[in-house]
Amino acid sequence: MMMTLELLATQIREILARENAPASREQVAGLLKSALGDQAFIAAQFATEVGARKVLYEDPTLGFCIVAHEYAGAKDSGPHDHGPSWAIYGQAAGETLMRDYAFVAPGQVRETRSYLMRPGDVHVYNEGVVHSPSRVMSTRLIRIEGMNLAGVVRAECKVAEGV
Repeated sequence: MMMTLELLATQIREILARENAPASREQVAGLLKSALGDQAFIAAQFATEVGARKVLYEDPTLGFCIVAHEYAGAKDSGPHDHGPSWAIYGQAAGETLMRDYAFVAPGQVRETRSYLMRPGDVHVYNEGVVHSPSRVMSTRLIRIEGMNLAGVVRAECKVAEGV
């Protein structure tokens, strides 16, 4: 069966309505991974101008969002979290170098690992998890957010020197 935005949203809603917890989000990540394997689904989400952020779906009851991101050329983001929410990143096209961090002092982090996300890769970032994406080429992502993150205050952290 071909994946559609409506079907993906319905499946996510069914999972999160039962329980919105880390294990449930891993199930949602599995749905997103499956959707990213469907080239027709990807083409449909990027059929019109997306830009840096386009909310494709926002659930009226649970508040989660399905968001498309399209970045032209290189782009770096500093270490940050998603405030009171979580997010699931799905790489649709291009590659993203992700770095994960741990706090060493208030507002200061050290890198704990880095990994390359390629098309079809999906990663869950639960509340409070600090990470930073870096892109050297144009990329497309589909992201599931626990709530609409537009305007949400997030912790921006500095990488601790010499740690």
